Amino acid sequence: MFPGINPRKMQQMMKQMGIQQIEIDAVQVIIKTEDQELVFDNPQVSKVNMMGQETYQIVGTPIVREMDSTPDISQEDIDAVVEQTNVSEEDAREALLESEGDIAAAIMKLQK
Repeated sequence: MFPGINPRKMQQMMKQMGIQQIEIDAVQVIIKTEDQELVFDNPQVSKVNMMGQETYQIVGTPIVREMDSTPDISQEDIDAVVEQTNVSEEDAREALLESEGDIAAAIMKLQK
């Protein structure tokens, strides 16, 4: 953490200040924003608890993936909406797209 400081001494100092740090054995961390995903494979993740406030620190190199604005609509979702509302598959797909893939919202929209 700090060069030249004994890690054991650092842990002792942090404990005296009421700071706990726990390493988390993470395989992958994904941070999603409106238009992209940051994917960290095999990151170093630390959970720090300071005076009841938990924070997470991620160290690694992210892979940036752009988010597709169109949600993935499966045939199973379309079939479920068709079964519940007795509409065509095309209408069910359109309602699912408008509700961003939310099956319940699509069904409620079509039942009105």
